[in-house]
Amino acid sequence: MPVYELVCGGCGHEFEELVIGSESLLCPRCEGKELVKKFSVFSAGGKSRSAEAFEGPGPCGTCGDPRGPGACASG
Repeated sequence: MPVYELVCGGCGHEFEELVIGSESLLCPRCEGKELVKKFSVFSAGGKSRSAEAFEGPGPCGTCGDPRGPGACASG
């Protein structure tokens, strides 16, 4: 059951709709049938290698302080 992002060609209303089977969709605002699917990016939970690069410093001792583990916390 996909969720579509749609734009109504009649009134311009943007909305999301869960589609079950081959049901026909209508705009919730004007009940128009002139709907256009928007391009959307797939998103999934989880962690990837590239996400690790954007995380902040790790637990004490892994921040890279040259004075050693715990030095950054005693400032």
